[in-house]
Amino acid sequence: MELQQIRQIYRSTERLTVLLLVLALPVFGLVYLYQTSGTLDWNLPELPAFGLWILVGVSSAILIAQYVVFHNKIKLTFAESALVGKVKIYCDATKNRFLYLFGVSILTSIGLLLTQNPLFTLIFAVTMVFFSLAKPSPDRMARLMKLKKEDRELIREASRPE
Repeated sequence: MELQQIRQIYRSTERLTVLLLVLALPVFGLVYLYQTSGTLDWNLPELPAFGLWILVGVSSAILIAQYVVFHNKIKLTFAESALVGKVKIYCDATKNRFLYLFGVSILTSIGLLLTQNPLFTLIFAVTMVFFSLAKPSPDRMARLMKLKKEDRELIREASRPE
């Protein structure tokens, strides 16, 4: 019963994280290709300089916030005794983290589209690093939640295909 609950929670989190990544990459890729092609002109409005810095600042703040919020939520797992409860907390924190990262990817796409500033490409690259490092895996879950050996094995079993 516990294994099935953990498997269901893990799978839904894994699906969401992959879906958000699959949505973020093509959006930014299309904007990047549009900007580098130089042949298309959509007559988009020019973003004022303060708008550029607002988008850069908000994107950077969200990147920092997602890291801090995630690790603060992970600390809640230390007080939880049940493994299913720990996994729920971890997966909820991961889902929120990926939603933040998806938001940053959309903001950087908009920023690049409107300003052609390479800062947005850099911020997007950092976002992709977080996307790849934050993807849930049994080892990462066990390490961050400081699980005992038998709990680690249960998490590994739950992550395997049925």
